[in-house]
Order: sequence, then C-alpha cells, then structure tokens
Amino acid sequence: MTTTRSPNISATSLTLLLLLSVAVAAAAAAAAAAATVVERKEGCSPSSCGPVQVISYPFRLKDDPIHCGDPNYEITCNSNNLPLLQISSSNYFVAHISYENATIRVVGAGFATSSGGCSGGSPALSSYPQSAYYKVVDRSVATFVNCSEKVQKDKYRPIPCLSRNRSFVYVTSGPSVGDVAPSCSFSSMVPTPYDITSRGVDVFRALQQGFSLNWTPVRMTTSKFIRGCLKEAERYYPWEERRRKSMITWVIYPFQIEKELLDCMNPNSYITDSSTPYVPSSVMYRFMVALIVSIDVAALLTVIALLGRFIFAPLSVCAFLAYDLWKLLVPVDIVEKFLQKHQTLAPTRYSYTDIVAMTGHFKEKLGQGGFGAVFKGRLPGGFQVAVKILSSSKCVDGEDFISEVSTLGTIHHLNVVRLVGFCSEGPRRALVYEFMPNGSLDKYIFPSSSGTGRRFTREKLNEIALGVARGIDYLHRGCDARILHFDIKPHNVLLDRNLNPKVSDFGLAKLYPKDYSVVSACAARGTIGYMAPELVSRTFGLVSYKSDVYSFGMLLMEMAGGRRNVDVQAEDSSRAYYPSWIYDQLEQRERAEKLEIIGGGGAGAAVRIDDVETKLSKVGLWCIQMRSSDRPSMSEVVEMLEADGDTLAMPPKPFSDASRTITLRQSCNVASSAATELSVISERSDDTISPRSE
Repeated sequence: MTTTRSPNISATSLTLLLLLSVAVAAAAAAAAAAATVVERKEGCSPSSCGPVQVISYPFRLKDDPIHCGDPNYEITCNSNNLPLLQISSSNYFVAHISYENATIRVVGAGFATSSGGCSGGSPALSSYPQSAYYKVVDRSVATFVNCSEKVQKDKYRPIPCLSRNRSFVYVTSGPSVGDVAPSCSFSSMVPTPYDITSRGVDVFRALQQGFSLNWTPVRMTTSKFIRGCLKEAERYYPWEERRRKSMITWVIYPFQIEKELLDCMNPNSYITDSSTPYVPSSVMYRFMVALIVSIDVAALLTVIALLGRFIFAPLSVCAFLAYDLWKLLVPVDIVEKFLQKHQTLAPTRYSYTDIVAMTGHFKEKLGQGGFGAVFKGRLPGGFQVAVKILSSSKCVDGEDFISEVSTLGTIHHLNVVRLVGFCSEGPRRALVYEFMPNGSLDKYIFPSSSGTGRRFTREKLNEIALGVARGIDYLHRGCDARILHFDIKPHNVLLDRNLNPKVSDFGLAKLYPKDYSVVSACAARGTIGYMAPELVSRTFGLVSYKSDVYSFGMLLMEMAGGRRNVDVQAEDSSRAYYPSWIYDQLEQRERAEKLEIIGGGGAGAAVRIDDVETKLSKVGLWCIQMRSSDRPSMSEVVEMLEADGDTLAMPPKPFSDASRTITLRQSCNVASSAATELSVISERSDDTISPRSE
C-alpha cells in the first residue's frame, strides 16, 4: 500500500498559525467552531502491509486515523509494500507481530535486502535498538569489529565481503565491546537469536532472520491525543497544496484546521471497541469548543482594537478635521471664488501672520468702526499702512470684504484711498490701506470737545470739497464699471500728509455697468443723516448713483456750516436743521439783492455769510433735492465747485416743513436701511443709468 506523507508541523507552530490567521475572519471561525461536526463514525479495523497481515493496537499505519493505535508504534508501508519501523533513528523491516506474546520480530534494513553471504554484497549494518517502548528479547549479540591487523582467535569470524585492503572486519558474539582485540575497534552490534561463533552458522542468513522485541503499550494521554489530532487536521490540508492555492485559501485554511480538529475530538465520531486506545470525553470536546471560540473572539477584539487605533481613529480624526475645515471654509467660499477670479488685482495678498507682524501684534489702535478695528502698521520697506481687521460677525458672507477689494483693487485716483493689500484666512480677514496721518475729515470740520473751531482756511475747505467731488465723480465715470459708494460722510473722507482728501471705506459699495444700474432692495445701505430719501421710501424717487450725490450734498452742508446738519440742542429752533436755515438765509439775501437792484437800496441779509460758505451751501442744496431726478450728476457738481460762487443759481427749496420735520426725526423713525424694503430702480440721462430693455 502506497501512502503520501505531508510535512509534520509541531503543535506550537500550528497553534501560532491559528492565532495569527483567525484574525482575518474570526466571526466565521467561531461559527465553524460551533457548527455540528460531520460524523465519520470510523472504527479501528486492522490494517495490513506486505507480510504483516494484521496491524492493530498498539500498532498503526501512518495513514490510519489518529484514534487508531499509538503514534509511538507507528509503521510505514514503503513503496515496495514492506512494513518499516523506525527505532533509535534506524530503520527495521517488520517480519512478524505476535499480539498474544506482545512481541514483534524485525530485521535490519541492510540485512533484509541482502541475498545473504559475502556474495550478496556488503549490507549496511544496523545499530543496537534502544527505545523506551521496546525491549530486546534475544540474548545473543552479533558484534562487528574493524581491525588493522589480522586476528587469530576462535571466536573472531572474518567477514571477507566487508574487509578492504588493510582493514579486516570480524564478527564475534561478545556481550560487550570491551573484549575486542588491541588492533580492533567497535563497529556495530546487532541482536540475534543465534550464537554467531558456532560453526555451521551462516552469519548473514542468521541476521536475516531478525530479532524479537517486546513492546510495552502505554495508554494514550489527552495531551498526546490533542497533538495527534492537530497533526491529523494538518494532514487534510498539507502545506504543499496550500502554497499553490490562491489568497482565499490562506484565509480559509485556519477555519478548515479548526473544523478538522473539532471533528477529531468529537466523541460522537468514534465507534468504541476493544481496539480503540483512546476516546475523548464530551467534557474535553466542549472545553475545546469554548477554547477555540474564546481564541477567535479574543483575536477579533484584538483586530478591532488595532484597526480602531491605527485606522479608524486616524480616519475619525481626519473626518472631524475635514468637517471642521469644511464648516470653516463654507462662508469663505464666495470670497475665495472672487479672489481666484481676480488674481491680477494690484493689492497683495498677505497671510494672517504677516498682518500680525506688520501691526506689531496690533500694538497701536487708530480707531474702531462698525466693521472692525483699525491698527497702524508698517511694511518691511518702512511704508506706513492702516490695517482694518474686519469683525467676523459683520462679514459672515464676505460681501463687504469683496466690495472693498473689488472696488479699491481696480482703481487708482488721487482722491481715492489706495488699497495696499488684504488678508483672507478662514474667518480672519483684513484690509491694508495706505496710512492717512491726518485722520478723517470729521475731526476738522466739527468743533472739538475743547470748543476750538475748525482748522481749515475757507480756500482749503473749498479745495477739499472739490477733491472729494472729483473722487466720487471718478468712481461714477472713470472706472471700467460704475461704483456706487452708498456711504459718503465726513468720517469716510481721509486726509493725507498734505491734507489732500481721499474717499475711503467701500464696504457698502456696489459695482454696476456704466450704462445701466440695478440696485436690489437688500443692497442699499448707509448712515442715518446722509442717506438719500429714496433709500427710505420709494415715493421720493429711484435708487441710483444720485444717492451718492445726495450724501455728498449733506457732506458739503456740514463743511459749509462747520457743524452737524442736525443739532437738536440748538437754542434757536430755526437753526436746528442747518440746510433749512442756510436756505432761508440765502433766499433772504437773494431777495434783498433783487430789491436793492430794483429800488436802488435795501438792507442785506441779517447774518453775514462768506463766499465759500455760500458757494458750498448752494452746491449742497442742489445735491440734496428730494427727488433724485432734480439732483445734478457728480460731473456737474465738480463744474459748480470749480466755478465762481456768484454765478451759481439759487436752487429750488429741497424740502418742505414737513420733510424737514421728518429729517430731524430720522434717527428715531427710520431703522437701518438694510432692513428697509427698497425698489429696484434705474434712471436715464446723459450721466444717468438707462433701464434694461425687456
């Protein structure tokens, strides 16, 4: 009978392999462990091999089930169909087994294949068998010695077929090797039932008869049985076959091993008879099932812990950071799209670290506005700048920031403040302007808390008014797109080192095509007291660039009077609203001058008004007409300011008493224009905005 032997794997190695492999699919392993085993119901029928017809307990063939026979008495059936038994690292062929006497007769492998005598060649000599499981029965021993000289002794029988040149081989029956001749050395000892030294005894034929051994069968222990089951389980899935299979085989292999192991240890898989040396108990089987399930669960938890620590935890952190970054970038998306679209803008984009460095960690604060604080800074070249840090609560959607950058980033004019750079990093945004050392215009046209008057001469005041008008006119006509400021007031007019005015703060500005403008209701905003009436109620007209003209007119009135337009604390109620009061004074003077020309005399106005105040007041009164269509364009305003004040015609009265009362109470009755619903409006004229054709 021909058998195939798979490589032996130790129990320790196989256990480690199980522990490492079950981590891939531990749940499936647990299911396989708990599944009902396939009942083999195998008995232990006697086996046979060559001359030995009955091989049963304690002997077993190598391919017999593990529960049949003792592994220590394992016999291999070789390719020649001869039973081979290994004892003390030497191979012996089994000639006969006597179960009644518990003896087994074996023959050394070299003698079993020899035809006998020296004519049959030189057989390989087997050593004396020494094993804890066998005991030699025969008392005689054939001792082979190798001598350098010929020995002339009766008990030394020469073996010519083994002798070579000066090496002489003899056989003797001495029980020990201590009696050998001085020129001889021990070679091997072979048990034999015959006295080799007797005459007439053929040495090789006697050795071919073999010798007898007694066995002492030992009942199989649980540990031996488990190790045997592991070997048997591995035998069903040998390494050579697994190595040639796909990766899925490597994954399934541990579970197949577990299934075969439990099948082997299942007591219901065996038929108990007298030839069965060991049958596992049901308690041990349940224990092994629990042990395997515990190992699989522990492996599963270990894998989950490792995956959670090195994969899921980093992925969770990354997901959280990505979500946090996404939330951070969502309100900035509109800003980033604008900045990417206008990469050719002149202003430089700075990082927030640059902003901190140029302001010296926000050391010197210049002021605080509605949209953030302004700090003094310095660029690396020594150029002084003003850095406005926008409040995140005021620019959630980034529209004001975009308005400022898109407006100032595309224009360059003597009377418009220059945007040096900007910063946009998440919710942190800043605008970097050229530094205006003389501050804003309101510090010079209004009396200070100490009671001192204005610091400008009347000529300088006219120059400043003309410079502001030119700046606004440039915004309306000089750029590629019409820019509506919507927040002209003294605070937004800055003065450089030479007291040249510059229009600033374009947070409310809007860009529109030159030939057309559409202002949405939610886009129109401004400052109470400078807002055009149409921004409050549609009954006063249409929202257009004329709204900036109205705001500039209110600015001119304050520059002309050197005071706020509305002074509710004025002793004379007629002076509470300066535009109304100055109009009455100018009208009285005009009437007086006409009477003087007609009648040849007459009194002048009750109050002395100089020429600059008269000129600025007339232009301002033209600008603050209640209906936008009655106001001049900014180019016409510039021409008025450049002309002689005496040539300016007296404007119509821009308000009635009722409208003056409304103006005095605007701060109480009008909420911010951002909350006021306005109409979508356009105008048509040479410098006005034409409506879109349908």
